Amino acid sequence: MSGPLAGIRILEIGHMLAGPYCGQLLADLGADIVKIEPEEGDIARQVSPRVIGPHNEYFASLNRSKRSVVIDLASAAGQRSLHSLAAGARGLITNLRPSAIHKLGLTYDVLQHVNPALVCVALTGYGLNGSYASRPAYDYVIQAMTGVMEMTGEPNAPPTKTGYSAVDNSAGIMAAFGLVAQLLGGTGGQVDIAMYDVMLSQLNYVAAASLNGGAKAQRYPRSGHPYVVPAQVFETKSGWLVLFISHDQFWRSFCTELGRQEWADDPRFATMAARRDNRGELIAAVGDILMQKPAIEWAERLVALGVVAAAVASLEEALACDLVAERDMIVEIPTAERPLRVIGNPIKISGNRETYKAPPLLGEHTDALLGKTNG
Repeated sequence: MSGPLAGIRILEIGHMLAGPYCGQLLADLGADIVKIEPEEGDIARQVSPRVIGPHNEYFASLNRSKRSVVIDLASAAGQRSLHSLAAGARGLITNLRPSAIHKLGLTYDVLQHVNPALVCVALTGYGLNGSYASRPAYDYVIQAMTGVMEMTGEPNAPPTKTGYSAVDNSAGIMAAFGLVAQLLGGTGGQVDIAMYDVMLSQLNYVAAASLNGGAKAQRYPRSGHPYVVPAQVFETKSGWLVLFISHDQFWRSFCTELGRQEWADDPRFATMAARRDNRGELIAAVGDILMQKPAIEWAERLVALGVVAAAVASLEEALACDLVAERDMIVEIPTAERPLRVIGNPIKISGNRETYKAPPLLGEHTDALLGKTNG
């Protein structure tokens, strides 16, 4: 593998999404990711009903360019195999439950005796230790517990989760960041990433409003922003349009394009504060005009003026966008049956040419890395 992390071996002991996504990001940057699996394999190998050759679609989207070894970590032989691999590795990522992490000796306290330079990353729901450590945690639960679900959706509608696994993916990114930061420091150690903490940290200005001013987070119709108006989804003659007008100069350009130049100097709408104070009146007036044309037409006209706007796309439309091709964000990995199409790495580094390899078959590299006898 090529890339800034080439030559760095990192062990991955995890399942489903957060841990494997962390490992895949690092693999894309050149790290040698050795995925340690039980005999039955990562459960992600069975999640999707669709397969491409021998590759389960779900598993393939999170595990490319890795190597797989099968080890029974609960056995003495398995622990010897783990320690053998850890001795030559720079990092270890796991998103098992804290009880399993401790039981299987996947912490720095244990593994420093094998390799004091090893960086151990525990990616858990609520932290490696503490009163909540034993609680089960999944993306849905963390969204519910941190307030994310309660503040998402239409007013008076049930709490709503994000359309994708925002917690798992965000935690995977944070785990990769924490591991690389510790590697850069040049010493081993324990990195403790809690999914709960990650989501709280991303609430930044929303949490600050509550902590400092006692403001209660609330939902606004059609995904309206709490401070910026108009910044939300609008229905049009055909399709939905997202607008985000933060600066007064963009508001003036917007008014001119809509044929409502008088709004630019109207004291009800002329400033950000005035627009916020008169949210209902402004949204209704703008909405009436936007219904006259399709979303795509509005987007083209407004973007040309520097106004932040976009037609709401389906996933299929987004994947077919010319920007995706321009940014090389869909890549094809050859398989015996047909190419495996996946989303590429978003980190673009000057002079680095990304290489992507097929996800490993279960235990494909056990003999190569551990020999014929292992745990």
